[in-house]
This record gives sequence, structure tokens and C-alpha cells, in this order.
Amino acid sequence: MKKYNDFSSGAVWKVILSQAVPLMLAQLVQLLYNVVDRIYLGHMSGGDSIVLTGVGITFPIVTFITAFAALFGIGGVPLFSIECGKGDKDTAERILGNSVCLLLISAAVLILTGYVFMKPLLYLLGASDRSYIYAAGYLRVYLTGTVFAMFSTGLNGYINAQGAPRTGMLTTVIGAFANVILDPIFIFAFGLGVKGAAAATVISQMLSASWILIYLTRKMPLRIHRRNIRPDRKLTAKIVSLGTSNFVMSGTTCLVQIACNTTLQSCGGDLYIGIMTILNSIRDMVMLPVHGLMSGASPVISFNYGAREYRRVKDAIDFTAVAGMVYTAAVWILVVTLPRFFFTVFTDDAAMIEQGIYSLRIYFFGFVFMSLQFAGQSAFQSLGDAKHAILFSLLRKAVIVVPLTLLLPRMGFGADGVFIAEPVSNVIGGIACFATMRHTVYRRIKENIS
Repeated sequence: MKKYNDFSSGAVWKVILSQAVPLMLAQLVQLLYNVVDRIYLGHMSGGDSIVLTGVGITFPIVTFITAFAALFGIGGVPLFSIECGKGDKDTAERILGNSVCLLLISAAVLILTGYVFMKPLLYLLGASDRSYIYAAGYLRVYLTGTVFAMFSTGLNGYINAQGAPRTGMLTTVIGAFANVILDPIFIFAFGLGVKGAAAATVISQMLSASWILIYLTRKMPLRIHRRNIRPDRKLTAKIVSLGTSNFVMSGTTCLVQIACNTTLQSCGGDLYIGIMTILNSIRDMVMLPVHGLMSGASPVISFNYGAREYRRVKDAIDFTAVAGMVYTAAVWILVVTLPRFFFTVFTDDAAMIEQGIYSLRIYFFGFVFMSLQFAGQSAFQSLGDAKHAILFSLLRKAVIVVPLTLLLPRMGFGADGVFIAEPVSNVIGGIACFATMRHTVYRRIKENIS
């Protein structure tokens, strides 16, 4: 049987890039997966932005589903990697099996809850009578694929953690290309509109989930075994402890989306919700390579920590922080220089484009500081420091963004206040997270080296 990769030898930056580059490519392909629905739907109704607004209303629910995948799936990956570093194969496989069990249970609960409370939820999230039709049409179909979405998001990290980033990349590529091909067929050829976009997404997620299960049950060194697909109280507690930071990050993103949608509906209407939908799409698109870098570095950091190679842990954190800042600085320049290009990718609505360009320049100010947040969060989580990972997840979004989103529009800034909240949180949250990480993690590493 092939042994999982040993990340304790070779130049750290090369090891990280060998993991991260395939993941970055996968994340770049993932942008097609994430935004192709919005691109087609934004151009579907001849310049009317309401379809895009309706789909944007569903984002908090989709994000909430992702939060549970992060809690029970991604939360187990650092533990899995640490056990691999220790050479404990049996415990690593029990962690994997426990994650599968938790994902199945949570998917069933989320599907039932989504269908029962769909209408009041969508109106609570900022739907108008006009946009509700499109939001409900999309969500009814999307919910049928919840378990596939959770497996695709929650289990792919277990493939990457075993030193097979190309296989992990193909998980994304398969789903993305399927979605790109199926979207125009279902939306336009079959005339299904938003329901067709959701159906294409569900089928694509099903293909990605099937690919993951084939590898994790048959082809990887450490696999899913039926005997391990059961809840283990101690392992669940550890997974939830680490996964809570991911859950809080996704959960607070959901909270931010709710605050933004409801506030924009009250002070700007459907047009501004559509603008925020596009801004979120652009941000997700340009941040994907950073996610790939952090995902590639995480198993390297965790493995070397488990193997007591502390100097390599520090080198890995330094490299990801610098690389992330260089990339986000370059992207910020590109976005603020070519804002019209980014908006016209998603819509033909002239009013949305003109107002959206102004909002984009506000929203992306200070974007580079977001890389500090991700570097700090990644280090805390990879080393099992759940307390700090959760603290800074809450600080940036729940403590800074949400209150500012609710207060600034009422202080005379109007809808612009919603967009101002993001850069303020990036600067304060990013600096605080990274500075604390250097003070705590680096001190611990220095003590272990000496």
C-alpha cells in the first residue's frame, strides 16, 4: 500500500507549493463553479437584475450549509494530519469515518429544516415579493443536493492531507466543468431558468462527491471503512473544537450576508442586493487562490507540528503570509483599475453597473489585509489552537462587520455604509489576528526549538 506523503523533508516553500499549486488551479476552476450560475442568470432577463438578486437572497442558506461541512468535515483534517505525522494510521481513519457520519446526520437535518421553513427564511433574508419567486425556485432544487455539497466541501481535505493534491484538484475540476456545460443546457435550452441553474449545480456536486468517495473508499492509503462511520464522542468533541473556527467563519459570513441583504433592502432595495451579490462573487473569485495556498500549507504545518519539526512550521507560516500579501495587493490594483470589466461579466443592467463600480471601490479598499486574517487563522487552526481561531473569526465579522453594517447606514452613510464596513473589518481584524498569531504561535515554536 502506498504510504501517505512525508512533509518533513525538502524545502518548506517547495513542499507547500507542490501541495498548493494544484489546489490553486482547482480553486481557479472552482470560480467557474461558483460564479457561472450568476453570470448566466445575470444576463438571462435582458438587463433586469431581479433574477440575480433572487439568487443572491439564497446565499446565506448556501453558506450555512457550507458552515456545517466545515464544522464536521474540514474540522477533522488538522487532527487527521497530526495523527499522520505521528504515524497513527488507525486513529486517522477513525477521524475520517467520524467526519463522514457527522456530515450525513447534519445534511439530513438541514434538508428537512430548509424545506419546512423556506418561505419565512427567505423573507427574513431580505426577499421582496418580486425576488422571492426566483429565490424559492433556486433553493427548492438546490436543497436536494445538500449531502453532495457537504461531501464535496467537507471530505476533499482528507485527500489533500494524504499528499494527493492533484486528485483533490480533479474533484473541483470535474464539478466545475460539468456545471459550465450543464448550466446553459438547463437554463436556456430546457427553459428552466433559476431551477435549471440549481439542477446543474446539484448534478455537478454529485459528480464531485462520487469522485471523492471512490478515492477515499478504494484508492487512498488511509480510507473510509464502514466500521468507522459512527459517532465517537471523544473524536467528535475534538473535530467540533477545531471545526468550530471554520464553522464560525462560514456562520458569521452567513450572518454578514443576512445583515447586508436586510439593510440594503431597507435603504436601497433590490438593486443594491444585486450589487452585493456581484461584489461577493468578485471577492470569492479573486480570493480562491489564497484559499488554495492556505489549504496547501495547512497539512504541511500540521504534519510538521506532529513530527516536532518546529522550525519548518515557522517557515511554512512565514511563506504563506508573504505570498498571500503579494497576491492580494496585485489583485486589489487590478480590481480597482478595471471595475467595469468585472461588473459587465455578471450583468447588462446599466443602473447596476454604474452604482456598482462606485460601491466596488469602497468595498475592496484595504483588501490586502484580508490575507493577514487568512494566514493567522490558518496557523491557529493547523496547530489545533481552536480558541484563537474562533476568537478572530468572531472579531472580524460578528464584532466589527455586522454592527457597522447595521449602524453606518443609520448614521447618514446610507447604502454606502454597508460597503464601508468590509474594509474597516479587513484592516482591524487582519492586523489583530496576524499580530496575535506571531506573539503566541512564534513564542511557542521558539520555546520548542530551544
